[in-house]
Amino acid sequence: MSQNIRTVAVIGSGTMGAGIAEVAAMAGQQVLLHDISAEAMTRAIAALRSRLEARVAKGKLSKDACERGLSRIAPVTDIAALAVADLVIEAAAENLDIKKALFGQLGEICPPQTLLTSNTSSISITAIASGVKHPERVAGLHFFNPAPVMKLVEVVSGVATSEEVVTQLSQCVLAWGKQPVHCQSTPGFIVNRVARPYYAEAWRALEEQVAAPEAIDTALREAGGFPMGPLELTDLIGQDVNFTVTCSVFNAFWQERRFLPSLVQQELVLAGRFGKKSGQGVYTWPQGAAEVAYYPMVPAHRQAVNAQKDRDVVTIDDVLLLETRGETAQAAATRLHRPVVVMDRSESDVAVIAAAASNRLEETEKAIYWLQQQGKKVLLIADYPGLLVWRTVAMLVNEALDALQKGVASEADINIAMRLGVNYPRGPLQWGELLGWQRVLELLENLQRHYGEERYRPCSLLRQRALLESSYES
Repeated sequence: MSQNIRTVAVIGSGTMGAGIAEVAAMAGQQVLLHDISAEAMTRAIAALRSRLEARVAKGKLSKDACERGLSRIAPVTDIAALAVADLVIEAAAENLDIKKALFGQLGEICPPQTLLTSNTSSISITAIASGVKHPERVAGLHFFNPAPVMKLVEVVSGVATSEEVVTQLSQCVLAWGKQPVHCQSTPGFIVNRVARPYYAEAWRALEEQVAAPEAIDTALREAGGFPMGPLELTDLIGQDVNFTVTCSVFNAFWQERRFLPSLVQQELVLAGRFGKKSGQGVYTWPQGAAEVAYYPMVPAHRQAVNAQKDRDVVTIDDVLLLETRGETAQAAATRLHRPVVVMDRSESDVAVIAAAASNRLEETEKAIYWLQQQGKKVLLIADYPGLLVWRTVAMLVNEALDALQKGVASEADINIAMRLGVNYPRGPLQWGELLGWQRVLELLENLQRHYGEERYRPCSLLRQRALLESSYES
C-alpha cells in the first residue's frame, strides 16, 4: 500500500459505509466514521461489533484481532475532523446534488494531497468532481455489497482524475485484500452497465408470458450456470433498487433501447412489492420460488425409430432438434418444411426447449423422449426466439464488447468485474470467445429481424471479431 494512506475517513454509516469502515479497519487503517447522526453511528458500530464477535465465536477471527479492529474506528460528527484523512470514501445518499455539495466542502476542508472518492454505483465521477478544488484527486471507489465479503472494487476515473491517483487507490484496494478493476466514468461503470441484459431479458420473457418466473430463473441458473436466476436476484436486491439503477442507466444513455426498463417491474415497485425485504415481489417470501415443473417422462412406446446427431442438429425420424440461432421454432419449421423443436444452450442436465406450433404433439414428444434418454430434465416453454440462456448471454457479450470498444475498461478488467462483481460463471468476453463471435452475431441479427428493434443491434466490434474469426477459419 502507498505509505501516504494511513488514515481513512468514511462518510455515511449505513450498510455500505459501515462495511467499508470494517474493511479498512481490519486491514490496519485508522478509520474516521462520519455521519450527521450520532445515533446512526452508534448503531453501526454496535452492529459491526456484533458481526465481528460472531466471527470470533465461529473461530474465524481471534478476539484480539476483533478488538484491535474495533479500536481503530472513531466516530466523528464534525466533518471538519476529516481534514486529517489521507483518503476519504463517501458512502452517502445516491443523489448528485448532495454529493456535489459534500465534495465541495471536502475540497475546502482537506489538503490537496487528500484523495477524495465516492462509493457511488452509477453517478458520474466527473460531475461529482466538477466543483472541487484539485479535481484530479477525485475518483470513484465502488465497493459491492456486502463490502467485507465481496472481492471486487471498481476504481473509477473522471475526466480530471490523475493516473497517479488511480494507481494509488488500486494499490490500497489490493492491500485490503480486494481486487481492483479500473474503468472510466460512464453510466453504470462496468458491472451495473454490462449486467443490465441479465435482468432485462428475464423481464421481457415474463412480459411476453414465455414461462412462469420460476421456469425463467431455473433456465438461467441450472442451464446457464448463473449463481441465481435474474428474477429471484432482483427480489433479493430489492425491486425498487434494481429498477432505480435500470432507469438511471437508461436515462443516462439518452433512452438507449437496450436499457429499456420493464413495465412489469415498475408495477411491482408501484405496488410496494420490493421483494424479500417487503415479503412480496416476483415471489412470496420467505419461501421464494416454487419448484419448477419439468416435462413428465414420455412413454417408451412413443420413442423414435431412428435418431442421428450431427453437431448441434439431431434428426429424430422426421423431426429436427436444433440448438437455437435466434429464430423461433416455427420460423425454422416453415423454412425447413419439417417439424422442429429448438433447444437452448445448457451446461447441465436441464434442457430448455420450444416447439413449432405446427408440430403434432407426438412429433414434439419424439424430441423430448430423445432428450430424456440422454439424461436431460426437459423444460418446455413457449416458442421464443433465442430462448432464455442463449439470448441473455449474447446480449451480455454484446454489451461487454460495446463497453470495451468505447474505452470504458480493458478486456481483462471487464471479465474480472463480471466474475467477481456478480459471480458470473465466465467473463462475457471469455464467453464470446468460447461460443464463437459469428454465432453470437447471427443470433443477435435474427433477434433484431424478429423484433424489428434497435435493442438487439450488434455492436461494430462484434462484427469485426466475427469477420476475423471467419477469416481465420477460411
